[in-house]
Amino acid sequence: MTTPEAIKSLLGNDIFLSAIFSLCIAQILKMAVYLLTSKHKKMRIAIVTAIWRTGGMPSSHSAIVCSLATTTALSEGIDSNIFVFSLIFAMVVLRDALGVRRAAGMQARALNNLGKQTAEKTGIEFRTIKEIQGHTPLEVTVGALLGIVIAVGFHFI
Repeated sequence: MTTPEAIKSLLGNDIFLSAIFSLCIAQILKMAVYLLTSKHKKMRIAIVTAIWRTGGMPSSHSAIVCSLATTTALSEGIDSNIFVFSLIFAMVVLRDALGVRRAAGMQARALNNLGKQTAEKTGIEFRTIKEIQGHTPLEVTVGALLGIVIAVGFHFI
């Protein structure tokens, strides 16, 4: 298969499209949540949120892997090896979003507090590190449901 044919095939693949669409919608919703809830709205932060930011409502990681697993189940069947792979992959990502990444975010918050206190006492410059790395259970649930709904939509529309 030539490169243009491969790209055309990829862009016509429901599994690929639903996963990418889920990612994009989750990031756009994340930007909307920022704009609706932030006291100090900055367009630059809103755009960075839509394009790149992790953490927050809804979880784009959850949306993409749940969309991937759901579309695979609907198109290949739940008895297929690729569905089993995508399901296990989704479970690992969801667990990571709730556990490891969340714990890393809480540790970052503690380090920032410690760094700020030390900087105030010693006068040494301290730059904070990113704190929002993981997700709350609600953020993961909303992201997962978003991915599932989008996958079902892609399959039946």
